[in-house]
Amino acid sequence: MSDNIVVVGGGAAGISAVEALRREGFTGRLALVAGEPGPPVDRPPLSKQVLSGQWPLERARLRADADFEALDVAVVRDRATGLDPDGRRLLLEDADPLPYDGLVVATGVTPLRLPFGHDLAGVHVLRGAQDVAGLRESLATARHLVVVGAGFLGTEVAATAAGLGHRVTVVDLLPLPLVAQLGETVAGRVAQLHRDRGVELRTGVGVSGFVASDGRVSGVALTDGTVLEAECVLVAIGSRPAVDWLRSSGLDLADGVVCDRFCRAAPGVYAAGDVASWPNPRFGRRMRVEHRGNAGEQGQAAAVNLLHGDTTPFSPLPYFWTDQYDVKIQAYGLLGADAEVEVVDGSPEGSAFVALYRVGGRLTGALAWNAFKPLRRYRGELAALPFPTEGAVV
Repeated sequence: MSDNIVVVGGGAAGISAVEALRREGFTGRLALVAGEPGPPVDRPPLSKQVLSGQWPLERARLRADADFEALDVAVVRDRATGLDPDGRRLLLEDADPLPYDGLVVATGVTPLRLPFGHDLAGVHVLRGAQDVAGLRESLATARHLVVVGAGFLGTEVAATAAGLGHRVTVVDLLPLPLVAQLGETVAGRVAQLHRDRGVELRTGVGVSGFVASDGRVSGVALTDGTVLEAECVLVAIGSRPAVDWLRSSGLDLADGVVCDRFCRAAPGVYAAGDVASWPNPRFGRRMRVEHRGNAGEQGQAAAVNLLHGDTTPFSPLPYFWTDQYDVKIQAYGLLGADAEVEVVDGSPEGSAFVALYRVGGRLTGALAWNAFKPLRRYRGELAALPFPTEGAVV
């Protein structure tokens, strides 16, 4: 059994891992390396309750210092810069290497940035506590917010800002918001939801540059020649796994930290959360899931397999949700633009409906628009489906 375990990453996956280790009876030395500035925060509320001012930032804090003290977890406020798997050492920026018997990598993702303009005041990304504070400050004096990117984060921030009375324009290369995640049927309903609330959607067009005045953004230039006046810009064009610090480690980093079905990346090294890529036996498909629920589940699964041996393949039924205006969208399983979509309860033109997603005729996912109660039945159906035979891919 390991006597010394280190968890890298102070977000939901890392915290879930340290808590699971203690819950499962680990009594050895346990360290949590948290290089992120500020306290660990739960990210979903940042784009909604915290940005709107309904919650103070403190309410989104994941754990207090006293919680780690109660678990006898040493919190190391330093940044991991490298990994020596053969010597079982974690390299740190400002301290001596940390030895380990077992390691969990839970460093998450970092926001993608445009190749220009991020040095301007008023141009933001949104990932942590400092980001949301800066965005709120810009919005306080901005007449017009331009959101670049119509994924989950971009559409949530657009909804929050519109609800605060701001003029909002969303720009995206794809034809509909969230179309890559939800498919055309539901994405069309998302688009209508935002238009009904006064948000302008500029889809099928990209951003070619920013207009600046005295070091502050004053406009967004689009690839069709249009220039949008804007005092505040959120760039929400996606993210990439935070693995640069692992480049010399010898780990497979093809898409995040590549793991087996037990979340194991190398002897004594496991990964969890947004950074982990693993083959999910439930779908016969390798996946990397950037959703809050998966972070907690996978942090626990990686910790259990590290502690007790590779006993339980990680085979979750993914779940996500997004809150926009008075609409809650919830989904289980795999959705995506390539799936066949069938509305089975209600209508997309109404206030509530359920849609099923199939790939090759096989049920892979279910989505509810303000309809969680009927969604429960389909969650049960999805959970009861037999796993694909070995070699089959959904």
